[in-house]
Amino acid sequence: MTLQVRFSHYFSYEGTLRTAARFAMKLIAEKAGKADRYDNLRYVRDDGTETRSPMPRQGTLPHDLVHYVVESTLPLEFGFLSLVARGADALFVMETVHDRNNPAVETEAVQAEAVVEALQTQLWSGEFDTDAFLEGARLATAAREKPIFDFSAIDPRILYDRALELLERWHRVPFHQSLELDFAPRA
Repeated sequence: MTLQVRFSHYFSYEGTLRTAARFAMKLIAEKAGKADRYDNLRYVRDDGTETRSPMPRQGTLPHDLVHYVVESTLPLEFGFLSLVARGADALFVMETVHDRNNPAVETEAVQAEAVVEALQTQLWSGEFDTDAFLEGARLATAAREKPIFDFSAIDPRILYDRALELLERWHRVPFHQSLELDFAPRA
């Protein structure tokens, strides 16, 4: 079932979004050639529609796969992947969520992005520091004038451990092959 809505509650976009009752999608992370600077991510919704985005190689788990870890673990209804699963174009959501000067971005989208940024920083450092992680997430949400995600009910270390597990799986994918992940938000 689709619902015609004005997407401006989340961003400035007019389009058809699927209702939040139950939506899911498959993420297909495609590893390109050894000399390539980008891999690709396909988002295949359960209704068969899809969108895609490039994944720059950054020396750790790609940013959009970090979103998978965060949004499949935390109870967020309006994170990046949830918006894509509902029918939004991945590149449109990516540009909008990353625009720190856009006050219309929904609180949960900002929180998800902030947690992803903080988690990615921890991955680059090679070890998890809870205080540094929480401070990074706090600063990223404060820069966008939104509250930090409430971690009182979850140990953020879980995110780091799951990210390391997915990074290991991603490293095992040969060039010109893919990794498939099922995504359904926890909210």
